[in-house]
Amino acid sequence: MALVVLGLYALIVHAHLLRKVLALNIMSSGVFLVFIGLARRTPDADAPMAADPVPQAMVLTGIVVAVAATGLALALIVRLRALTGRTTLGDDMGD
Repeated sequence: MALVVLGLYALIVHAHLLRKVLALNIMSSGVFLVFIGLARRTPDADAPMAADPVPQAMVLTGIVVAVAATGLALALIVRLRALTGRTTLGDDMGD
């Protein structure tokens, strides 16, 4: 939960878009760790306490989605910098 809170804090505080993307990645890592930590263990014939494979599959799918979303976000940041010359969020009322 500490990673989720830290990522949320960084997401709110920082105006630089790359730091916001990194904060989202930290938050997703925290969610993945919480998900794996809460996965219940089921008794199995081969292993005395085998982990439930459904949360593991969901976390692996989440990692793939997070990597794809990070790549898209970074491509959008590069495009924004090419168009505007800046990579921070600011007040657009004066522009």
